[in-house]
Amino acid sequence: MYHSRLALVSFAACLPLSTLGVVHIHGRDLNAPLLDSYDYIVVGCGISGLVVTNRLSEDPSVNVLCIEAGDADQYEPIIQDPVYVGADIGGIYDWDLSTTPQTQLDGAARPMPQGRVLGGGSILNAMCWNRGGQDDYNAWAALGNPGWDWEGMLPYFIKSETYTPVYSSDIAREYSINYNPSVHGFSGPVQVSYPRYFYPQSTNLFAALNYLGIPTQFDPNDGSSAGAAFIPTDLDPRNQTRSDARRTYYDPYVLRPNFHVITGQHVTRILIEGVGSNFAVSNPTPGGNENGNGMNGMTSNNGFGFGPGGSTPALDDSTPPLLRRQSPSTSNLRITGVEFAASASDTRRTINATREVIVAAGSLHSAQLLQLSGIGPSSLLSTHGIPVALDLPGVGNNLQDHCLVGTFYPYNNGSYPSPTELTTNASYNSMAEFEYSSFKTGPWTAGSPNALAFNPLPLISNNSASILTGADNQDPTEYLPGDLDTTIIAGYTLQKQSLVRRLAETTVASYEIINNNAGSLTVAVMHPFSRGQCYIRSPDPFEPPSIDPRWLTNPVDRQVLIEALLFNRQILATQAMLPLQAAQFVPAVDADEDALNAIINTGIRTEFHPSGTCAMLPLEQGGVVDPHLRVYGAQNLRVVDAGIFPMIPAAHLQAVVYAVAEKVSWHNEQHELMQADDAKRLRTSSKLTMLGYLPRPPVHHLPQLPVFSRI
Repeated sequence: MYHSRLALVSFAACLPLSTLGVVHIHGRDLNAPLLDSYDYIVVGCGISGLVVTNRLSEDPSVNVLCIEAGDADQYEPIIQDPVYVGADIGGIYDWDLSTTPQTQLDGAARPMPQGRVLGGGSILNAMCWNRGGQDDYNAWAALGNPGWDWEGMLPYFIKSETYTPVYSSDIAREYSINYNPSVHGFSGPVQVSYPRYFYPQSTNLFAALNYLGIPTQFDPNDGSSAGAAFIPTDLDPRNQTRSDARRTYYDPYVLRPNFHVITGQHVTRILIEGVGSNFAVSNPTPGGNENGNGMNGMTSNNGFGFGPGGSTPALDDSTPPLLRRQSPSTSNLRITGVEFAASASDTRRTINATREVIVAAGSLHSAQLLQLSGIGPSSLLSTHGIPVALDLPGVGNNLQDHCLVGTFYPYNNGSYPSPTELTTNASYNSMAEFEYSSFKTGPWTAGSPNALAFNPLPLISNNSASILTGADNQDPTEYLPGDLDTTIIAGYTLQKQSLVRRLAETTVASYEIINNNAGSLTVAVMHPFSRGQCYIRSPDPFEPPSIDPRWLTNPVDRQVLIEALLFNRQILATQAMLPLQAAQFVPAVDADEDALNAIINTGIRTEFHPSGTCAMLPLEQGGVVDPHLRVYGAQNLRVVDAGIFPMIPAAHLQAVVYAVAEKVSWHNEQHELMQADDAKRLRTSSKLTMLGYLPRPPVHHLPQLPVFSRI
């Protein structure tokens, strides 16, 4: 039976957000012809792209263009309402990419969802908001990236968020939700808060973990991230809807005259001074590939100024491509703009950038775009007939991802509310829907799986020392792809040493438990030793790249998952968990190591966190960008997205990407990250400042309701 204490609210409180004055983007920015050139061109309008575009356009003297391949969402409930988390994967806002067949597992390819929409992955993700541990960023700095340690990142974590503590002190005590105000922001763009409904079985899980020696984190975002935690989400506490990059970094600024965004346009190539076009990349291909299945039949679009009288002429394909192979350690290439098109068969257009091009297309597409533009491993580019502008072996290598294995231990005690009832009990779901639409409370607010645990290996396994000793004794090349450049091997050698050292600590997470409160305790590797690759398949920019995450190719990652699955058994056997009456189906309670390996081989999936393909590392370690995120060998080209992570942190990545983009967009007393040759580019402030923000669009404010009862 469904019980809830409801209060009478006005009719306006029940209106959807889109009817309450939110500024829609269908205005001058999208429909007017492009300028002849822009100071900055940003490729990709996801999290990092919108943050960078927003911050650069704070200077009214510069014009900034952000180009997005996807469309803008229409404020659909499947995007905004937390109950639908995950339901839009594979839909019209997803690139619909796949990996190569994973022969080290069961030989099958896996989906690799990525946002193809204004707002990028923040539109599709599970909304979890955590940062990882201090050790993650201290390790970045130790690899040759000064200023990227925890202390260097913290101001930008703070800058990006408006944190709202959990609404009830009773709930805070019951679910161990605490916070340290010194590590949170209270005036940033992204709303970070908690749902207005909590499943009680989360407390059973935390009690079980505590009994087994896993602590509960005081604040999962204070940098001491090992242990259980009820993490916040990017959820607007005023209306319990998703607070994504589009709604926080674009919508409130839609009328800013120098902040230009175009959608439905695919950047095909970065233009390099002295390097001509490549016919295979730049020539329209009738009926060509559309780079995944998310294009939704898109064709030429004359609504953006590309029809008669448009702002840029067609390319002159008579210019032969020039071969300008250079060493990134000595070259200083000048980037002049980008080439783009609405579809594979559409005419390519160009637009110039007078200061910088910033690639923010996500770790997979950023690597692909650099390679298509002649920046990457020379052997790969030559194979596809692409002129080599910069022989940069790291582009597309060092791919890392959090891989996960799902489990199935359904809880059979019907006295506990279960999220599965939202799909199996129509009357229950109808009542929950009514409560959400009327009062913004109840189970529909609790779609994100945010009662999690980030467990250190020494606290869950007696085999941790032998596992890490085995990792330490590995030849660095033993489990890497073949024929890698020596610089990439050198970089991985240092990364492996860092991982072995840190994972021996009881304060560093080796894996995550993702709890769905219905009997799934999914386990995911947080600090993988395996490394993959993302390479172009052809010179066709509309053909999806070859994505090979190579999950579990290093046996250490597999051993971590086996220990994690065995630890799940211990969790389910505790007195705290017994009342839930879990049935251990996958894996079975008596599954041996062979059976566990079979489950792993068929069950491995992505946690949607590919990163590292344009790593911020020294050039001699296979790096692609320096600590200013400038591409080695190019004077005015940067990459700003998860591709720059040298090692993936133990976190859900959106908060990290926001902070990286804020950091590179800003400056402090010592240096300016976005530094131009032209002195006019200097920003007006000379020190790190917590700025106020332009007024947000009208948002429906709900009355304060009493603590609701559980179902």
